[in-house]
Amino acid sequence: MAKVKKSTENTKVLEKEQESPWYYFYSIGCAFCKKSEPIIDELIKDGHDILKLDISNPENKKIADELKKEYNVQCGTPWFINADTGKGICGFREKDVLEKWLDGEDIPAPPRPTGPMPRPPFHGATGKQEADWKKEYKKWATENSHLPKLQTAKEILERPRPKSEPPRPPMGQGITDKQYEDWGKEWDKWKEDNKHLPNLQPSKQMIENFKQRNQQMSQQQMSQQQQAPNMQGFDQRINNLEQKLDKLMSHLGVK
Repeated sequence: MAKVKKSTENTKVLEKEQESPWYYFYSIGCAFCKKSEPIIDELIKDGHDILKLDISNPENKKIADELKKEYNVQCGTPWFINADTGKGICGFREKDVLEKWLDGEDIPAPPRPTGPMPRPPFHGATGKQEADWKKEYKKWATENSHLPKLQTAKEILERPRPKSEPPRPPMGQGITDKQYEDWGKEWDKWKEDNKHLPNLQPSKQMIENFKQRNQQMSQQQMSQQQQAPNMQGFDQRINNLEQKLDKLMSHLGVK
């Protein structure tokens, strides 16, 4: 298994020696990684030697892949694992759970639903629509009684609900300012129609967040593309050097 060491800038490189078995794998643009980040920083300040590994770095991804193969794990990010024991946590967990993991405890995976919860009817739905949804929800709740803190249908219907689906933001690469602008107009119209909902962000702020996320993803992809040719060039130089040495040894009569 590949080992890592920690530098002053928290950059990770392959190394024969291992400073810490506690690994935290994260990725750019991962919402739950951003939520985990301050908790990890707190734990590090508390004295826990946790290595923060960005899987956009090919070496870190290689380490993650080796650990997944070694311990038969399937997980995205965030992923917390003890490289020596294989004890880990897949997905976001609160600080108290991570502290138990650092103490060597086995952390069971949280209970998962058998399927998606029926979507509550929109604000202003008819009585029949709400009654039909209550039947679907009752069946779903019965099948998922193992989940903690399930709300009643009444509690869900008493929460603020949108009047319609929000407009989908433009996705993918090469999105133009005009596309963002058109979406922003649709969002502002939807936001005005759903002003009873709390904490709705203005379109300008959301567009800025979209652009930053896309920029981060583009930089990550460019970094991976640049690193791959560099490694190929390095391998080619090594191959050329080996061929020259073989010719030289053959010329000198060395076998």
